[in-house]
Amino acid sequence: MKVAQIENGILVIKERENEALNNRKGAVVKVLGCGLCGSDIVKLKHNLAKEGTVLGHEIVAQIVDIDSDTDFKNGDIIVTSHHIPCGKCEYCKNGNVSMCRHFKETNIKPGGFSELVFVSEEHLKNVAYIKPQNLTDDEAAFYEPLGCCIRAIHRAYLNQNSTALVIGLGSIGILMAQALKALGIKVVGCDLISSRVELLKKLGIEAFHVNEMCESIKVDGVFMTSGSDKAIETALKYVRDGGKILVFSSTPQNFGYANNEIYYRELTVLGSYSPSPTDLKESLELLTSKQVRVENLSNIYPLEQIQKAINDTVENKIIKAYIKIN
Repeated sequence: MKVAQIENGILVIKERENEALNNRKGAVVKVLGCGLCGSDIVKLKHNLAKEGTVLGHEIVAQIVDIDSDTDFKNGDIIVTSHHIPCGKCEYCKNGNVSMCRHFKETNIKPGGFSELVFVSEEHLKNVAYIKPQNLTDDEAAFYEPLGCCIRAIHRAYLNQNSTALVIGLGSIGILMAQALKALGIKVVGCDLISSRVELLKKLGIEAFHVNEMCESIKVDGVFMTSGSDKAIETALKYVRDGGKILVFSSTPQNFGYANNEIYYRELTVLGSYSPSPTDLKESLELLTSKQVRVENLSNIYPLEQIQKAINDTVENKIIKAYIKIN
């Protein structure tokens, strides 16, 4: 089978032995496509994954072999996430599911940028669903990243009718803004790229170029989906006293926050990383009901052009890449 694996800091197409059940409970799936996540790019850029690693986790796939106690069967087209919390440890009991050790150890194998993938029985029982018929494959691939956004919104714990600002209107920012609106939060977005501002406006959400933001804007919560140098400064400028800043991005350097602003203004700064099974279920419901719209948000590339997809994403030529595999 073909895979795209890490070699010297880029993804290279290689042949590997086909995935098989080999007495494992679960399913072997033919990957129809896989979304390119910002975390995949970060791992490549900062050498955070070993040589030979196959990245990718936002998969849409068809079951080709299965040994499972679930209702899934051969031929089913599914979406799935890649991590599952144990639900029993102290992290899970305190709501920090993405810090669960079991969560970090579970994964699809070898990774989504592969023609075939093994999905465990645990995945099938907890985070896999039949792909909704009203979603195309590239739309359904937003199942996991939207789940991440829903988790972030729940962690921020804003009251109904609160106001929120989304800083950065890449694919996550576009998802975050729509999810906030769907969950009853008044939201506005901002970005330095005018075309992205216009895209959010077309989705019915108020948006501004950063340089055109009104100085008087003060929001209850800021969702920082941009890792640009100025994102922290922008967040501090527009959050109200006593408000919250939700960090959903990594920055080029560990700039940190001005301690005195947090102290004297009683700000809450918190992070959010990855979704729980309940967040994922809610994600699929929002996608299926079209409360979050993702049509035409992805540019589609064949597996052989995955490095071009990465380059185009980094250079802001596209918002989101979907790698079509089979």
